[in-house]
Amino acid sequence: MKIVDVVLSKSYTGFFFDDQKAIKNGAINDGFFYVGTPEIEGFQTIRQRGEAISIQLVLENGEVGLGDCAAVQYSGTGGRDPLFLADNYIPFIEENITPLLIGLDVKEFRVLAEKFDRMVINGKKLHTAIRYGLTQAFLSAVAKISKLTMAEVVRKEYNISEKSYKKVPVFTQSGDDRYDNVDKMIIKEADVLPHGLINNVVKKLGRNGELLVEYVTWLKNRILKHRNREDYMPVLHIDVYGTIGIAFNNDVEKMVDYMLVLEKTAHPFKLRIEGPVDAGNKEDTIMYLSEITKALDAKNSSIEIVADEWCNTLEDIIDFADRKAGHMLQIKTPDLGGVNNICEAIIYCNKVGIGSYCGGTCNETNVSAEVSTNIAIACIADQCLAKPGMGVDAGYMIVKNEMNRVLAIANKR
Repeated sequence: MKIVDVVLSKSYTGFFFDDQKAIKNGAINDGFFYVGTPEIEGFQTIRQRGEAISIQLVLENGEVGLGDCAAVQYSGTGGRDPLFLADNYIPFIEENITPLLIGLDVKEFRVLAEKFDRMVINGKKLHTAIRYGLTQAFLSAVAKISKLTMAEVVRKEYNISEKSYKKVPVFTQSGDDRYDNVDKMIIKEADVLPHGLINNVVKKLGRNGELLVEYVTWLKNRILKHRNREDYMPVLHIDVYGTIGIAFNNDVEKMVDYMLVLEKTAHPFKLRIEGPVDAGNKEDTIMYLSEITKALDAKNSSIEIVADEWCNTLEDIIDFADRKAGHMLQIKTPDLGGVNNICEAIIYCNKVGIGSYCGGTCNETNVSAEVSTNIAIACIADQCLAKPGMGVDAGYMIVKNEMNRVLAIANKR
């Protein structure tokens, strides 16, 4: 089935692009704005609207494969590609990619995805957002041609032998509204919560970590007070954006001791801490996370460390997994480029016995969220992210509904 046309349109994401460097360096909030000077190239303001590009592949039979090119909220930092703005990249796609797609025979997702994911133009690989959206469109097209869900296509092409399709625990993220949004999560009985957005030492963590201890105490008590059933026991997953390392000068012993306090505070709920350290480069971040993970395990701690920053590509994920730099790795879906790499990453994590978190960013779209949910189901991830947005309701609805639809029809078949 050949592609006869490629239609591009400017799209908007479920959140914003944020200059993480400026925020970490103390940018001031003014309502939903950040006041200050941007520090990352390409940003006109510290917070600006999120953008995407929708790719529609029109096939001979009239079916349309759909994918959204989207990039993470914190673009341009942590080893990632630069800020992705639609007006800058639509002309690039039209000139360099569209001519390669017209007349292309769409038979198998994996072959096409790997070809375009590895493609080099003008000496560079395509921007991760372009690879992300284009490979979504390939998967969508093959699913429509095959009259299968995208999850079934992935299982078939990656030879995953599991017969049944099962629910993947869904992680809801709060953003800065880390109190009211928690109430929504409790009402909806989210599997994993709340994210928390602890991205500033003074305002959110506390110079000695005291503010986060207070928050975890509140969080635990809020769940115990308002849960509808006693067996509702969500995992507490808090993203601290390297602030624990900042507060404790990357002293492993002090960081571990502090996290043991958090573990005790969170009891009886299981606790995950994402990104305790961001050392500013991949190698040192792996080293610190490996040491922290080993030290917590030696103390028989139940805390799970989740790697995020500098764990961007499939190659990064393999490196983090092989050196046990965390108990779970966030597979930050847009950062991997082609969605074929998401498949490979989850499969590899499962193979070596490290947690696979099919994550992403609040700054995605409903389309990319549905595609990555199918992949999480197909490849049997340990957790997937409710996305896009930070308001809980919309992202949770999109991911849970897509999951339930796929499970219902794929298991029936």
